[in-house]
Amino acid sequence: MMLINGETTALLPVSDRGLQYGDGLFETLAVIDGEPRQWRRHMARLAKGCRALQLPLPDSDLLLAEAIQLCRDESQAVLKLIITRGSGGRGYRYADEIGATRILSIHPWPDYPSHYYQQGATLTLCETPLGINPRLAGIKHLNRLEQVLARNEWRGSDIQEGVMCDVEGNVIEGTMSNLFIIEGERLITPDLSLCGVEGVVREAVLEIARQCAIQTSIELVSVERLKAASACFITNSLIGLWPVRRLDDINYAQGEISQDLIQTLKAAI
Repeated sequence: MMLINGETTALLPVSDRGLQYGDGLFETLAVIDGEPRQWRRHMARLAKGCRALQLPLPDSDLLLAEAIQLCRDESQAVLKLIITRGSGGRGYRYADEIGATRILSIHPWPDYPSHYYQQGATLTLCETPLGINPRLAGIKHLNRLEQVLARNEWRGSDIQEGVMCDVEGNVIEGTMSNLFIIEGERLITPDLSLCGVEGVVREAVLEIARQCAIQTSIELVSVERLKAASACFITNSLIGLWPVRRLDDINYAQGEISQDLIQTLKAAI
């Protein structure tokens, strides 16, 4: 089921700037027992993205009402929320008076095997780099071509996620996830000030870790540092937290501290 500006329809004008230029934002939310989870965090990131793109922010109460309309009969599903700048004429410049388009759709829950959560996921290092642009860093804009290219670097089910670096070789994130490494008793996640998406679960993990008096840090992470870490894990709104057991030819030995830390965070999330 899909709602576009509150109407039950799947028809969108071809003049919509989201289609023409990727001029918009999106959020992907887990729905459990009719409730879109982490709503406040998703709306905060959406608001940040609207400010960055100078895009009108839809009324939050209206968005929530439409989300509940789609989610209320779902025990477990995925809610996708897209905001575009609406329809406009040809050319990159947008009109001074233009209304945002709201697109909300509900989708089946992905059937992830339980062993990804228990035994860990297998990752590969992608060749496709992420471009650097601090004006777009952190937000979840509609331009996902880098992720599309990276995700199609592997086929089959042996690999669950790909790690993406920026054009300078710094580890940034997964194609669909954020990345954390463990060094001793420290929890570290890559700096996303120049590119990448600030995931809502990434934010939650950092908050929970600090509440648990776990040393946390946001730093530059090289590929060599990632491979040398004692452990690592990935997060997003749908998977929650997956430990990583392997990155290409590197196997991660889950030590006692790493296991305790990961289990603490999984339980809190």
